[in-house]
Amino acid sequence: MFKDNLADTIAAISTATGEGGIGIVRLSGKDALAIAGKIFVGKNKAKPVQFKSYSMHYGKIIQDGKLIDEVILSVMRKPKSYTRQDVVEINCHGGMLSLRKILELVLSCGCRLAAPGEFTQRAFLNGRLDLAQAEAVIDIIRAKTETALKISLGQLSGNLSGEVNKIRQGILDILVMQEASIDFPEEGILPQEQTKLAGQLKALDTQLDTLLSCATEGRILREGLHAVICGQPNVGKSSLLNALLKKERSIVTAVAGTTRDTIEEMLDIRGIPVKIVDTAGILVARNEIERKAVARSREQIKLADLVIILFDASQPLGADDRRLIKELKAKHVIAVMNKIDLKMRINRQELVKIFPGVVELAAKTGRNLKHLEDALYNFVHQGKRPDAELILVSNLRHIQALRQAQALVSDARRLLDQRLSLEFITQNLKDACVYLDKLLGKDFPEDLLDKIFTDFCIGK
Repeated sequence: MFKDNLADTIAAISTATGEGGIGIVRLSGKDALAIAGKIFVGKNKAKPVQFKSYSMHYGKIIQDGKLIDEVILSVMRKPKSYTRQDVVEINCHGGMLSLRKILELVLSCGCRLAAPGEFTQRAFLNGRLDLAQAEAVIDIIRAKTETALKISLGQLSGNLSGEVNKIRQGILDILVMQEASIDFPEEGILPQEQTKLAGQLKALDTQLDTLLSCATEGRILREGLHAVICGQPNVGKSSLLNALLKKERSIVTAVAGTTRDTIEEMLDIRGIPVKIVDTAGILVARNEIERKAVARSREQIKLADLVIILFDASQPLGADDRRLIKELKAKHVIAVMNKIDLKMRINRQELVKIFPGVVELAAKTGRNLKHLEDALYNFVHQGKRPDAELILVSNLRHIQALRQAQALVSDARRLLDQRLSLEFITQNLKDACVYLDKLLGKDFPEDLLDKIFTDFCIGK
C-alpha cells in the first residue's frame, strides 16, 4: 500500500502554524516540477522543469492572472533530495492566508495533501534513510535540550544504525559458517569450532549489552525525566519548584495546604529535560477537594521516574513523614532537607540511614540548590560523566528490539554450553536477526509504519 502511494505527488505546509517571516509549501513526487510550473511565473519566464537542481528562483505565484504572493522557489531533483523524488519548496510570506492559498492552488493542480510524516516516510521507502534514522527526524523536532538534540542528530547520521548493522553482520557471519555443520551433522562440532563459536556469541552479547547499558539514560534524555516533588504540607515544595524554575510559578504562603492541585513545568538541568511536578501535601483529606488533591498527588508519584521527598529541617520527623517514607519504598527517591537556614530540629542521622546522600538546602533563598541539581544529574548519568562518543539508545521501540535480540543471543550461548544441536542455536540467531531487521526497517509491517509516521507533523 505504501509503495503504491509513492506514485502520487504530495504537498503540505512545512512550517509551523502562525505568523512568521517565511512560510514553506513543499511538494514531492514525479509531477512536482510540472505542477509548480502551472502557478509559478519567474522573472525570465523560465519554467521549473528547466531549473537546475539545488537552485532558487525569484518569481510570483499567479492564479487566474491574479497575484497570490511573491516567492522564492527551490528545486531539488531526484535522487539527491530528501525524499529521493523531485522536490519543490515554495518560500512565501509566513502568513497563514498566503500559505493556505498556495497549498490549495497546488492541490487543485494535481497534488494530494501529504499525510503526517509522509515526506520522511518516502525518504525511508526510497532508501535514503533506514527506519531508525527516520525516527530520529521527529526526535530532532521535539528535542527539549541540546543533549537530546545531539543524541537525535547522531542517530540521524547513522551511528546507532551502524552499530546495529555490525551486530547483524556478526550474526550472519556465524549463520553462514554453521550451515556446513548443520548439513553434515555426523561430523559433529569440533572442540576448536565450539570455542570459536562461543567467543563469537560472547562478543555479540557484549555488543548488545553495551548498547542497552545506557538505555534508561537515553530514554530520559529523549522523553524527559518525570520528577515529582512530594512531602507534608508547608515543607516548601512550591518554594523548591520556584527555585528550580528561577521564577515564581507556584503560590507560596505560610498557610499549609496552599497547593491544591498538581503543577507541571519543563526545565533543562544541564542538558537533561525534566518534567517537574509540584504536588499537594500528602495529608489525611478532610473534604472532597482535598481527597481529589491527594489522589492526584499519589497518581503522579506512581508514574514518576524519580520522587523528590521534602522534609522541613526546622521540625522533627512526624508520623506522616514516616508513613510517606514507607509508601515510597519501591520508588527511586532523592531526600531533601529544606529550611536549613532555620534552627535545625530534624534528626539528620535517621534520614541518612534511610536515604544515603541526603540533600540539604534552603529553597527560599536558593542556598545549596546546586546540590539538588547535582543529584538529579547523577541519577540520570549514574554518577558517570557522559561520554561524548557514546551511542545512547533512546527510542523505546529500539530498546525492546535490542532486548529481544540479546535474550536470544544469550540463550544461544546457553544452548552451546549444553552442547545441544546447532539447529537450535542457529534458529535463535535467525530470530535475533529478525528483531534487528525490524529496528532498521529491513522487515516492517504496515501497521508499524502507520504508528511511527502518524506521530510526525504534516509537512515533514
